[in-house]
Amino acid sequence: MHTRTLQTASRLALQRRSGNVPASATKISSRGLCHCNVSVPKPPGWQPRKPETAAKPGVRPYASVNEEHATPLTSAKQNLSFVLQKAKHVSFEDRPVPALQSPHDVIINVQWTGICGSDVHYWDHGEVGPFKVEQPMVLGHESAGVITQVGDKVTSLKVGDRVAMEPGVPCRRCERCREGRYNLCYDMAFAATPPIDGTLAKYYTLPGDFCYKLPDHVTLEEGAVVEPLSVGVHIVRQGGVKPGDSVVVYGAGPVGLVCMAVAKAFGATKVIAVDINEERLNFATDYCATHAFRPAKEAPEASAARLIQENDLGPGADVVIDATGAEPCIQQSIHAVRVGGTYVQGGMGKPDVKFPIMTACTKELTIKGSFRYASGDYALAVELISSGKIDVKKLITQHVKFQDAEAAFHEVKAAKGIKSLIEGPANMTI
Repeated sequence: MHTRTLQTASRLALQRRSGNVPASATKISSRGLCHCNVSVPKPPGWQPRKPETAAKPGVRPYASVNEEHATPLTSAKQNLSFVLQKAKHVSFEDRPVPALQSPHDVIINVQWTGICGSDVHYWDHGEVGPFKVEQPMVLGHESAGVITQVGDKVTSLKVGDRVAMEPGVPCRRCERCREGRYNLCYDMAFAATPPIDGTLAKYYTLPGDFCYKLPDHVTLEEGAVVEPLSVGVHIVRQGGVKPGDSVVVYGAGPVGLVCMAVAKAFGATKVIAVDINEERLNFATDYCATHAFRPAKEAPEASAARLIQENDLGPGADVVIDATGAEPCIQQSIHAVRVGGTYVQGGMGKPDVKFPIMTACTKELTIKGSFRYASGDYALAVELISSGKIDVKKLITQHVKFQDAEAAFHEVKAAKGIKSLIEGPANMTI
């Protein structure tokens, strides 16, 4: 489902006290990359916020950080964490339990965490784009848990509440934040993006308003899938999908599947899954897709024409979503969308691809990117699960004990299953 470097020493210090960044951090240098662990491009001349206005996980823009609320970390080390030391080298560490940094903070006992493609990329390569793991970092950002402590100004949550955890905290002050597009904030602090620690730990600290209470009938496992579902919600909202639309989704991996599910929940009458993997296509049609299409080795125009004809799309699809980032899929997508239709780039692959710009222009397409999730997306994802419009339980194909976390990363790298969940450490000892 997202992230920027934190360059001011004061901001790092604040995050160290919140327990989500290592004390040693001083500088930042089809299951490919998701949106979660890449950065919004910075404009020329951009500078990080001044220390006195720097935001951090756990502080609202109007709440100044002062020592009466900045409680030191507890001395007891009971926060077992899954830590990436460097590429392909992980360990279990018993880290200090985080303390409330702000009266608006909550502390969550993390119960379940999904494995994302970006987590696997960090584990396998030690970096994602410009973000390099130079200090040990806790992985994970798709999580749900139980509130164990609340700040004295948190009114919407209480100890014992079960919550889905939104893992990225923006500055809340910039123009993009104020218009509700905080996913584009330059000062975003996102879990499991260097140097910010992730959520594969026993405890994690977040602002209370970035925790979403789960209804009693929604499980914590489902709560952990709210994060990737929110990515799908944002992509489909970017596409403006409405009742009666025909929607084509390239890629039947986790992101593509949630896009299909959301499109159908929004009223799309045709939802066509496109993938080269027959097993994934079968899963997609069993899950939510109304049709499936397997491209052959042919020109993009020919493949798109065959897709349109075989699925009775008339002039083309109303909305086409690419959830792969693969150049052949992008090229086919532009030819598959109807004149005046909408194309959304949801997947990320190589930085540059060959793009059929003439076709895009003469069709007068609406072309949009999609990055993580923004205002309302997380809440809507919870509602879609709660109402039964989307069943994310079917996406969960593996439950793993905390001590077997690395084995689960190997499974995900091998593209086995759809969504693997790692159980919280509970009473595990090291």
